[in-house]
Amino acid sequence: MFSASQSSKAQFLDKARQAREERRELKERERAAVQIQALVRRFLCRCHLQKEIRREVEDFFGATESGASKRSALSVFRIARKLLFVFNHKEDKERFEKLCRCILNSMDVENEPKVWYVSLALSKDLTLLWIKQIKDILWFCCEFLKQLKPDILQDSRLVNLHLTMLVTFTDTSTWKILRGKGETLRPAMNHICANIMGHLNQKGFYSVLQILLTNGLARSRPSLSKGSLTAIFSLALRPVVAAQFSDNLLRSFLIHIMSVPAIMTHLATLTPERLAVIESHDLFRKFIIFLSREAQCRDVCVCLEGSHTLCLLGNLVYLGSLNDKVLEDETAHFVGVLIHMLSYCQKYVSQKKSNLTHWHPVLGWFSQTVDYGLNESMPLLTKQLQHLWGVHMIRILFSDVLSKKLLENQEIAQLPTQPVSPQNSLPMKNLFKRAFQKSASVRNILKPVGGKRVDSAEVQKVCSICVLYQTTLTTLTQIRLQILTGLTYLDDLLPKLWAFICELGPQGGLKLFLECLNNDTEESKRLLAMLMLFCDCSRHLITILDDIEVYEEQISFKLEELVTISSFLNSFVFKMIWDGIVENARGEMLELFHSVHGWLMVLYERDCRRRFAPEDHWLRKDLKPSVLFQELDKDKKRAQLLLQYIPHVIPHKNRVLLFRNMVTKEKEKLGLVETSSASPHVTHITIRRSRMLEDGYEQLRQLSQNAMKGVIRVKFVNDLGVDEAGIDQDGVFKEFLEEIIKKVFDPALNLFKTTSGDERLYPSPTSYIHENYLQLFEFVGKMLGKAVYEGIVVDVPFASFFLSQLLGHHHSVFYSSVDELPSLDSEFYKNLTSIKRYDGDISDLGLTLSYDEDVMGQLVCHELVPGGKTIPVTNENKISYIHLMAHFRMHTQIKSQTAALISGFRSIIKPEWIRMFSAPELQRLISGDNAEIDLEDLKKHTVYYGGFHGSHRVIIWLWDILANDFSPEERAMFLKDTGDTLGSVLRGFFTIRKKEPGGRLPTSSTCFNLLKLPNYSKKSILREKLRYAISMNTGFELS
Repeated sequence: MFSASQSSKAQFLDKARQAREERRELKERERAAVQIQALVRRFLCRCHLQKEIRREVEDFFGATESGASKRSALSVFRIARKLLFVFNHKEDKERFEKLCRCILNSMDVENEPKVWYVSLALSKDLTLLWIKQIKDILWFCCEFLKQLKPDILQDSRLVNLHLTMLVTFTDTSTWKILRGKGETLRPAMNHICANIMGHLNQKGFYSVLQILLTNGLARSRPSLSKGSLTAIFSLALRPVVAAQFSDNLLRSFLIHIMSVPAIMTHLATLTPERLAVIESHDLFRKFIIFLSREAQCRDVCVCLEGSHTLCLLGNLVYLGSLNDKVLEDETAHFVGVLIHMLSYCQKYVSQKKSNLTHWHPVLGWFSQTVDYGLNESMPLLTKQLQHLWGVHMIRILFSDVLSKKLLENQEIAQLPTQPVSPQNSLPMKNLFKRAFQKSASVRNILKPVGGKRVDSAEVQKVCSICVLYQTTLTTLTQIRLQILTGLTYLDDLLPKLWAFICELGPQGGLKLFLECLNNDTEESKRLLAMLMLFCDCSRHLITILDDIEVYEEQISFKLEELVTISSFLNSFVFKMIWDGIVENARGEMLELFHSVHGWLMVLYERDCRRRFAPEDHWLRKDLKPSVLFQELDKDKKRAQLLLQYIPHVIPHKNRVLLFRNMVTKEKEKLGLVETSSASPHVTHITIRRSRMLEDGYEQLRQLSQNAMKGVIRVKFVNDLGVDEAGIDQDGVFKEFLEEIIKKVFDPALNLFKTTSGDERLYPSPTSYIHENYLQLFEFVGKMLGKAVYEGIVVDVPFASFFLSQLLGHHHSVFYSSVDELPSLDSEFYKNLTSIKRYDGDISDLGLTLSYDEDVMGQLVCHELVPGGKTIPVTNENKISYIHLMAHFRMHTQIKSQTAALISGFRSIIKPEWIRMFSAPELQRLISGDNAEIDLEDLKKHTVYYGGFHGSHRVIIWLWDILANDFSPEERAMFLKDTGDTLGSVLRGFFTIRKKEPGGRLPTSSTCFNLLKLPNYSKKSILREKLRYAISMNTGFELS
């Protein structure tokens, strides 16, 4: 009973709760319905009102356009007020345009103050309302300007309309109401204009102008008209002038206006009067002084980020090129500002591509999203930046250096070096006048005696300028060559900068700069930046000058100066390596090393091709080879770096010993040397004399790399198939190798050609007629490598350019094909350089970017670039044509053959082994030294058997005949290592044995380095027999 009562109670409560909720929901629905109805009524009412207002506005402007009567300013004000009340950007765009035109028309009416819209500013009741209205109208103009595209015709008209509104109501100069008696009102009106301008600035006026300028100018051809650009720039300048160039507004102007790409160039082109306004306000000086404060400069850079900082930099440089006086007065500030801005840009420059980097046409890989709209204006920006390294600005910035006079007819004084020997001195000829301005001063070398205090204002100024240009080179990576070319254009800048460097410090340049290496001070860094800039520019200059310009015209540097500079660089680089600085170098110090080392190596390689320095100039007398070898054995880093970077400081003979030592070590490591416990693996091959090349190729090309380096024994078979007598103890293999090399390098085989003139060998461009010609070249490379590996001298004179390729020099960024061209064809080189010096219009010669060649009776046209046969050679591209032609002749034509030969050669000889030799030294390593034979040394290394001894009369006669009766050519033939002559035995260590009977010819055993000499009765008979044996190639037999 009790439970039933409880159940009915719960049901009752549930029903009551449901009823309450239903009543609440009903009330909510009723309230919501009322609200919706109110909103709808309000919306409909508002729509109706807006429609009515818009109809009224349309009627107003319709009547105005029909010209029924001139509208009073008050009526315009009222209709404007109504329009602004219902204003919508999309719907009221045309009505707003009509309002603007109506207002502007009212301002043009003559002698009717009540029509002038601005007259309402004088009404006591309406002044504040009018000011608010004009502020709103002008800001709406700004918002429309942000959306307009000046390159569209309709938009460009609207741009002009809105700009005219802004120009008219932010300055009182066009207000007719202020003429005559109204002049007294001008201060009050100016105050109103300043108020309007301040309001616009707070709303973001400069950002609007920046967007408009960027839309109209950041393209290859500007779409803004002269009038529009004039108006925009005038508007931008008004707040700055009104605020008397306050820091706040200068900052806004720099960030928003001066950062627009190439705006100064566009002003100069479209409206040069604006540049005159900039000059009249001395704005450039104000910009530089404002930015010279580090905090303010950093603030501007941070706001702009990388790309736009570069645009600001370009505009400032362009302004600087137009303001010589300011540039001279504010050089220190100008240089400081540019360094700071470039350093900021450098933070964004990345060393490699990644997902976070983008390609920038001036800065390279860039860790910031590039605004691709700016890409079109990059050529103009680059042109602006070019003023920085243009002649005009260099003359102003480096005025202290360029004003120095290089001494004439002074006694030549050099760094401690040996004097230039007569055979090395070159004639001083002026064969040609240089096409561009040439230094007229003929001076002698300056002795680096020092004298200038490094803390003096002059030195500090020059250091800052050098830091600027060095920072420019490391930041603007994609136009680095342009910058270097600009800096080297003036012939006298680099020699005068060198003279300036020589005068620094109490004891001259070298000592000061060596001290700077160990000082981590700001002053030391600035001094080293000067040295770095000098090296980078000088290296670039010498790389682009040809031999006539360097040796005969002696453009920029005299040869004596190059000797002194190279001595300085050699000492500097040696100290950097030997004192352990390079081992731990990072960042700027490593860049300095590569800069100085690069300039040094360009000079060294130029000297290797054609001597300008005295004998032993490049050697370091204070470096003992024995000490270096000990350190190399201990794997000391500095010794390895020395061998890697400047091996030329070690005498050539010591480097040859080092090379042979490297080969020996490898042989021991590979087990190719006879020891007490093991014998090396021997490869036996059988060769038919009649088919020596074919048999050698077939049997040796299949051998593994280690087998080729190992012991190879040769057995010759004659034409009858019978084995020839003889035991191969390396002598027969040596004969085989020499014969093979003699055959493959014979020009008649057409694997190799000889150069015109000195007849030196290089791969034949038409060698492709041979079947498997690339495999043949690889085989030749292996044979040549085997000869060098075993120390077998072969008489193969290579062209210098081909030796450079064998060494890998052609991969260097400093390599110039044109410099090597004389070693291929000196006549062709002269013809090409005559094109470089041609004064007239080169297109008159009818040349194209192609090369016609007679290939086996057929004329073949090779295009130097795609479509080259249709591209004429002009004065603009003639330098490119010369380099392309040289590259084609020495590289492209024989690229595959050279690559195959180098591949074969390097399979035997490691590239790092021969990297310590120059091209001429590599030739000596391959073909032996042409130096006079040292007979005294030969005597010391000779052993006598069979009754002979050093005091025997025949032995005394032999040495006397060799020393006094034989010519140098006969002595060379006596010692010539050709395999079938007497000289084949006499290589390195010699044995002489008595032979009977006494009337026979002297003979040799090639395998055992044995000379068998009969006991002649007379000296004359010995002389006659020796001459006969070496000249007729007789008397040879295997023993």
